[in-house]
Amino acid sequence: MSATPTRRMVAVMVLIPAVVALALWAFAWPAARTAPRDLPVGIAGPAAATAQLEGRFEQREGAFDVHRYDDEAAARTAIEDRVVYGAVVVTDRSPQLLTASAASPVVAQLLKEAVTAQAPAGAPVQVTDVVPTAAGDPRGSALGASILPLALAGVATGAVVTLLRLRGARAAAALIGASVLAGVTAVALADSWLGVLSGSWWAEAGVLALTVLATSAGVAGLGALIGTPGVALGGLLMVLIGNPFSGAASAPELLPEPAGALGQTLPPGAGATLLRSVAYFDGSAAGAAVLTLSLWAALGLAAVLAGARRGGRPAVAAERREAAPVPVG
Repeated sequence: MSATPTRRMVAVMVLIPAVVALALWAFAWPAARTAPRDLPVGIAGPAAATAQLEGRFEQREGAFDVHRYDDEAAARTAIEDRVVYGAVVVTDRSPQLLTASAASPVVAQLLKEAVTAQAPAGAPVQVTDVVPTAAGDPRGSALGASILPLALAGVATGAVVTLLRLRGARAAAALIGASVLAGVTAVALADSWLGVLSGSWWAEAGVLALTVLATSAGVAGLGALIGTPGVALGGLLMVLIGNPFSGAASAPELLPEPAGALGQTLPPGAGATLLRSVAYFDGSAAGAAVLTLSLWAALGLAAVLAGARRGGRPAVAAERREAAPVPVG
C-alpha cells in the first residue's frame, strides 16, 4: 500500500470522530447547560410591594436582569417592544404574570414556574400571554425548527455557486436570485399554508430571503477567497455553530456563554431574532439583527466579486495558452 492511500485512510479515521465530537459539542452542550443568564424580566408595582420579589430574582446572581416599571401598562409596553421577555405585576391580591410566548415559549414556561413557586400558598398566579404565537403554532416550535432548513438552503446555494465556478456578477445574481425565491417559497409555506407566522407577508419574505442571502454569500465568499476548503469552513460555521448557537428553540439568554452572544453574530441566530421581531412584534428590536445579516450579505458578495477579479487574469492567461498554436517540428 502506497503512502498516499495510507495517509488518506488515517485522515478519514481521524476526521470522522473529530466531526462527530464537534457536532455533539455544538448541539448537546447548549442543550445540557440551558439556564437563564441575564435574562431581561420586568417587575411592576409600588416599590414597597415589589422589593421582596425583586430580591428573590436577584438572589440568583447573574440569572436575571430585572427592570422596574411603575404599572402594568408600562410592563406590557416593554414586552411588546422586546425589552423584557415577561413581567410580574404585584397586586394586593396575588401576583399577575405577563409573558410573551412569541418571544420564547421556553422562557414563558420558565417564568410561570418561577413565579408560581414564589407565590404565597393558595394564591393562584394569573398568567396573561401579551404576545402569543400564531394559531398554527401554539407551542412556538415551528419557528425554531425553520432555522436549520434556512441554514442548509444558504449553505447549499453558496456551495453550488462555487462548485459551478460562477464568478463575478453572475455569481452575485445567482446568490441574490436564489435567496429571494427561497424567501418567497418559505413564507408561502410557513405563513400562507401552515399559518405559523402572523406578521406582514412581504416583510417575513424579506427576512427569510436576507437570512438565506447572508448565509449563502458568506459561504460563497469564503469559497471565492480560499477555494473548496472555504465552502467546507462556511458550512461548518453556519450549520454546526450557527444553528445550535442561534437560540431559536429557546432564547440566546438561556445558552451558556459565549454561545448565545456568538450565535447572534451569525446569520442563523440573527435571522431567528429578526423573524420573531417581524412576525410577532411589528419589527421591534430588529436593528442589530438587520445589521448583522446585511454585513454578512455585503461582505460575502464583495468577496465573491473580489475573488472573480483576482482570478480573472490567470484564467485569461490560461485561455490564451490553450489557444496558442502548437509549434510543429
